[in-house]
Amino acid sequence: MRRALRPSERATQISAAARTITQRAPVTLTLARDRAQPTAATITRLTACAVFAYLIALPVPETSPPVLAPLTAILVLQVSIYQTLFSAVRRVAAVVIGVLIALGLSRWIGFTWWSLGLTITLGLAVGYALRLREAVLEVPISAMLILSVGSKAAATSRITETLIGTAAGLIAGFVLTAPQVEPAEEAIADLARTMADLLDRMAAGLNDGPVNDSARAWLDRARALGNEIRRVDEALQQAEESTKLNPRSVRLPYSTVTLRQSLETLEHSAITVRILARSLVDTTRLADDNPVNDPDVRRGLADTLGELSAAVRTYGGLATELDPRRHDALKAELERHLTAARDQQDRLSELLATAPAARPVGWPLRGEVISHLDRLRSELEAGVPDGSAQRRNRPRRWPRPRGQRLPPAFRRLMRQKGRRVVR
Repeated sequence: MRRALRPSERATQISAAARTITQRAPVTLTLARDRAQPTAATITRLTACAVFAYLIALPVPETSPPVLAPLTAILVLQVSIYQTLFSAVRRVAAVVIGVLIALGLSRWIGFTWWSLGLTITLGLAVGYALRLREAVLEVPISAMLILSVGSKAAATSRITETLIGTAAGLIAGFVLTAPQVEPAEEAIADLARTMADLLDRMAAGLNDGPVNDSARAWLDRARALGNEIRRVDEALQQAEESTKLNPRSVRLPYSTVTLRQSLETLEHSAITVRILARSLVDTTRLADDNPVNDPDVRRGLADTLGELSAAVRTYGGLATELDPRRHDALKAELERHLTAARDQQDRLSELLATAPAARPVGWPLRGEVISHLDRLRSELEAGVPDGSAQRRNRPRRWPRPRGQRLPPAFRRLMRQKGRRVVR
């Protein structure tokens, strides 16, 4: 049987849940807001596209009244030109195939219940075989409409209105669709701020005292970064897709750092932060010789995390800054924080550097903490762009460091253990 919760324990659980929701809701709501296309703009685009298709089809004698043309235009028009083009090809292919199936069956059989079932079966089979995706139902629908009428004039009108609506949708897509890069930029900036806030929280907790009660919460928040990264990746994929075949993407500003590179760097950094939080949780389980119990070690670790937090926050601004002067200033600021983090890390390694034989308990964890700090700093250093400019929407992979730099004190310890050091 489950033990009944005391009122104080119940209140503690509710309070913890409320804090978790409060901390994660702003980022999630921001990403949801950025990913969604404005409703007013969507209504305007679809309405203008449908009216445009109707006006084009109105003079055509075979289309009276031209209702299918605006309907096709609405179905063809998508949020990006790339999606609109593929939707147009699939929809035209589905209508033509459905009309041909209906014309072929109408010459041999009439419109009966079994001919209707045969038409639907053939239409769906051909549509799935050609991988028409969302337009697969258009094949049996067109076939049923033409089979029920049984005239070539209806077939011609169906194809004509489909072509007119498709052309109107393509034209509207090229004219009214703009690259959706801003939501991805804001999502990456939010992700960098969230990660920096977590590092600040860890640094503040280390300055306050022992972290036995806080380390688990840090690990939970570090694990939650994975969900935010997936949401940012979806927003970035939409931004990259919106620039394909879009003439307006030529006017996008040039930058020395791409959004895709920024996300990859932040993703690798988030993984390192999670592993670092895991190591801090493991240190709380040590009954004896816990290195984090030393005030000097906590202070040194807090100073290092503070500099890394400032570096992550600066990197988020660097990823979305397009002004050349401001961009150079942020790059210099990022390098300054990384240099300060390296100095703090070297001082921390001196505090943690003890011979394994003298203090065998917790020695691997001391090495892990320094290694994770060094890896996080190396990830941000590798993400610093060079001076070559490139277009914002083009992904570029940046070389990773061949090895991780270990502080001098830990190199001496590794030599004592007879292990090979990566230089």
